[in-house]
Amino acid sequence: MLEITAVLTTEEIAQVRALIARGQWVDGRATAGPLSAMVKRNRQLGEDDPAGREAGAVVLGALARSGAFASAALAAQIAPPLFNRYAGGEAYGDHVDNAIRPLMRGRMRLDLSATLFLSAPDAYRGGELVIDGAPGVKLGAGDLFLYPAGRVHRVEPVTVGEREACFFWVQSLVRDHDARAMLFALDGIIQSLPSAAAQRVGLTALYHNLMRRWSAP
Repeated sequence: MLEITAVLTTEEIAQVRALIARGQWVDGRATAGPLSAMVKRNRQLGEDDPAGREAGAVVLGALARSGAFASAALAAQIAPPLFNRYAGGEAYGDHVDNAIRPLMRGRMRLDLSATLFLSAPDAYRGGELVIDGAPGVKLGAGDLFLYPAGRVHRVEPVTVGEREACFFWVQSLVRDHDARAMLFALDGIIQSLPSAAAQRVGLTALYHNLMRRWSAP
């Protein structure tokens, strides 16, 4: 589980929020499975909403320039970003994300889930993202939280104000979470070394050879 700060700039946050404000918000249960629908109370933009698609393109552009996201996720495929809102006691109880998600063309395996916060944390009360009963996560606007899609998680009730967020899933080149975490740690060590350091070549070779061993075909 990883927090990545400032994925969106201040200007991009304003742009995304202005775009989704024009969208058609629907009952969030429209995209939930039978079990999740029983505990899901929120609103979200439809998957085909033009405003949501335009805002999603801004998010994908921001992800493309984030070195931390690239290193941590090792993304083979990113599902089109979606957007949700919670207010007036809305919440999403304990649930787990599906293993496979259908796409317009084909389908993808969901290895990682991501929540990109759009509302400032002092703009609402509640709304923490709670994963496997760990302390709740409530990040600043523009910050991203990345975690394994198979973990049980929930969103606490938003009792004051409104919580807006973007959420999406990642299919990683490296399916195993422990292997991906080790690669992320190794990449961090490599990046911390001076460019002329003799160890960089050997560690970079080790990184890529581990990628060859662990990456999905």
